[in-house]
Amino acid sequence: MKASNSMRIWFAFFGAIIWLGIYLTGFSNVHWLLFIPPAGMIFAAITGICPSQIAVFKIFESK
Repeated sequence: MKASNSMRIWFAFFGAIIWLGIYLTGFSNVHWLLFIPPAGMIFAAITGICPSQIAVFKIFESK
């Protein structure tokens, strides 16, 4: 399942906003767990594959 272009732009924009917040807070002050969501969003923006979106669709898929 590939993300549409509008979803990829959304992932890139919000991933960049979170990275900006981490940068402004200070990389040494932020817990390591906070790096996972923006990294996943940037990955999804580049590749078009969003693992969390795929997992949610599989869990809530109507049959």
